[in-house]
Amino acid sequence: MEKITLKHVQEAQTVLSPILTPTPMVKNEWLSNQYGCEVYFKLETLQPIGSFKIRGATYKISKLSDAERKKGVIAASAGNHAQGVAWGARHFGIDSLIVMPETAPLMKIHNTQMLGAKIHLEGNNYDESFQAAQRIVQETGRIYVHAFHDPDVISGQGTVALEILSQCPDVDYVVASIGGGGLLSGMGTALKALKPAIKLIGCQATNAASMVKSLKQHQLSQSEFKGTFADGIGVSKANPDLYAILDSIVDEAFDSDEEEIAMNVLRFMEAAKVVVEGSGAIVLGALDRYQKQLAGKKVVFLVSGGNIDVNLVSRIIDRGLMRSGRRVHLKVLISDRPGSLSRLTALIASLKANILQATHDRTEMSLKLDETDVELMLETRGPEHTKTVIAELEKFCQKVMIFK
Repeated sequence: MEKITLKHVQEAQTVLSPILTPTPMVKNEWLSNQYGCEVYFKLETLQPIGSFKIRGATYKISKLSDAERKKGVIAASAGNHAQGVAWGARHFGIDSLIVMPETAPLMKIHNTQMLGAKIHLEGNNYDESFQAAQRIVQETGRIYVHAFHDPDVISGQGTVALEILSQCPDVDYVVASIGGGGLLSGMGTALKALKPAIKLIGCQATNAASMVKSLKQHQLSQSEFKGTFADGIGVSKANPDLYAILDSIVDEAFDSDEEEIAMNVLRFMEAAKVVVEGSGAIVLGALDRYQKQLAGKKVVFLVSGGNIDVNLVSRIIDRGLMRSGRRVHLKVLISDRPGSLSRLTALIASLKANILQATHDRTEMSLKLDETDVELMLETRGPEHTKTVIAELEKFCQKVMIFK
């Protein structure tokens, strides 16, 4: 693959700046005060498609010749890249076809269609859809627009770095998620060329962390791919070309498990009033891991996208609340006597915990005739309050079991 330079990113900026309005950068006072650094969010969630992917796809399509444009474009994607390609193709009046897995959420299919793309469903996952797209390329001659392994796409993604430097010229750290690596490769190339002292931190989901593993070991490595709800960065293998770029520019790398990512989706909602998908929320993990290094520094977090499936939001909030200790799932054993359940709920009320759900079960065969189970979902003020509630319940109940 052609080597990416600052000049390539600047050329992409020349093309994209009349088309795409720069996204806002906002300082978050709450997290800045909590962590002792200046926290800034670069909100790519406010792109027309809700994701930075519009940059690379649109620039790639802008570079096509007239003959190539007549052939149309094709991409394999179940999410943000699909919408980026569809938007870019519509802007330049080019026919687009997106190959999606048969399991793709209906909302993502609908959103991509609304941008003017044709949809072809084939395969059970991205890899199978990618193979189907390659077959269609051979059959039709359409131009394939890769999500990250393309110099024009990488250059387009890199334009966000030029905006960051114009909005926060004295930035010390930039944190961004890594899927295939196109975003951080483009950003990092521009940032390091213009301001070599900037430190770059990259992150992936633990369930799809081949690139982070490679960066930590300084050699191309692969890790088991288990899938992640942060599907925007759910890439199964580290690409050798992108690894070569990232290994030379990334200063720190970490991975986050599913529970932590869910917690950070919730933190964005509460601390920034921004709805962020998992691949965008993951960046907040840097605050706890590198707190000493970041102290007193200006830190820009690239909030890569906000296209989260609304059906997942409540589940993610639940997981985040459980992880942060503000929601607890219990099963307690009490005596099966008149008034026992009333006294249990009165105790919980006196402790200022809120009962979200309660299930009373007297029929479980393992119970004695004078016993009953009560399964509870409680809302508390935080971890210390939860410990107090559990301690008091253990005094009142015959048995308390905590679900993790």
